[in-house]
Amino acid sequence: QVQLVESGGGLVQAGGSLRLSCAASGRTFSTMGWFRQAPGKEREFVARITWSSGATLYGDSVKGRSTVSRDNAKNTVYLQMNSLKPEDTAVYYCAAARQTLLLGITQRNYDYWGQGTQVTVSS
Repeated sequence: QVQLVESGGGLVQAGGSLRLSCAASGRTFSTMGWFRQAPGKEREFVARITWSSGATLYGDSVKGRSTVSRDNAKNTVYLQMNSLKPEDTAVYYCAAARQTLLLGITQRNYDYWGQGTQVTVSS
């Protein structure tokens, strides 16, 4: 059974940092992604990383403030977010793809999704 379990969300003040984790189990994946969805908005791409090479890609909204990484031994992907802003408030979702994605910035590229973890940034 495939499972993606996110953790690490919470309430943080603007300017603060959070590290989200996504533990994957049940099968091997080639690409892991992070997306987020704010109330009343569409889900948007945040970042992705490939398991084999560790190649990363970031959405414009978090570029320069976030780092995605993976721990192959733990089958876990991380999203370190710094200099958080109130507009970063959203539910953050982990996603997994069976294939290695060149871009991986759209939801349909991914085969499995986690339940999401809430990030709230207060001003």
